[in-house]
Order: sequence, then C-alpha cells, then structure tokens
Amino acid sequence: MATRPPRYLPDLPLPPYAYLPGRFPHPTRDPGGHLQATTPSDGTYHGLARWREWTPYLRGVDLFNHGYYWEAHEAWEQAWHACGRQGATGDLLRGLIHLAGAGFALRRGKSSAGKRHARLAARVFGELRGSIPGGAARLLGLRIDALSSVAERIASGGGVIQVAEGAQVEVVFD
Repeated sequence: MATRPPRYLPDLPLPPYAYLPGRFPHPTRDPGGHLQATTPSDGTYHGLARWREWTPYLRGVDLFNHGYYWEAHEAWEQAWHACGRQGATGDLLRGLIHLAGAGFALRRGKSSAGKRHARLAARVFGELRGSIPGGAARLLGLRIDALSSVAERIASGGGVIQVAEGAQVEVVFD
C-alpha cells in the first residue's frame, strides 16, 4: 500500500466513510450522516499569505488526499464561496472542486463523468497557469503545473487506481 500524505489538520478526524450514494448515508441530509454532528468551521478567507490558517481549504486537501472526494468537494466549495469565487484563489478552488468531482465519479465507477470533470479541472489549471501574477508556480502551496498534469492524465484515462469493491474509503488516483 502506498504511503498516505501527511495531514494538514491532524486534530480533525477523518470521517468513518467516504460518501457514496446508495452505499452510505448522505453526510448532511441523512440523520445518520457523518457530518450531522459537526459544526462548520470558520471559513473566513484572510488572503494568500495566510493560506496555512485556512481551515476549509486545508480540510479539503486532507480529505482529498485520503480518498474522501465528496467531502473534499464540500470543503473546497465552502472555501470557494469564502474567497468570493474569483481571482486566482477562486480559480484554483474551482479546479480542485472539479478534480474532487472526478474522484467521486471514478469511485462510483462512472469513468466518463470522471474524465469530464478532470478535463474541466485541466482547463481551469491551464488557464490559471497563464494568469497568476508574476508567473508563480505555486498557489496555496500547490504546484499548478503538477495539478494540470494530473488532471490531464486522468482525463485521458490514466493515473487511476482500480477501486476495491466494498471499501469504505478508497484513493482512486495514483
């Protein structure tokens, strides 16, 4: 088994399952959902210089890296709204939301939907690369060229790990 990446918010436990429709309770709508008892974090965006303090963004990174794609999408969407859904930060988050959508679709066995989300993410990351002030290679600690490459590889059908049937959580990207 591959080594999992470090956690940015290790004090926030990972959910007991990664949401899949029809398999696990909906995290927010079902009384047994794993997000029922949680309170929303302070999603206030304090600017690029303080990204290491931005809980919804970092929570999304932790969730994504550990196979919780629906949950990562939700965390990043909260962050996306907090930053006003615009500018380089908004664009990065929009691309990450699409990448999480790709993971969620692939985990559900929906290859064409996963590839479509990955293509959208690749387009966003590609446009972002050319628009970042000063040509910065990183934004919010992430390498834009690496994100673009990953999204392009997934869109073309590569970089996806075979999903194990019955797993409660499964990382689908290599």
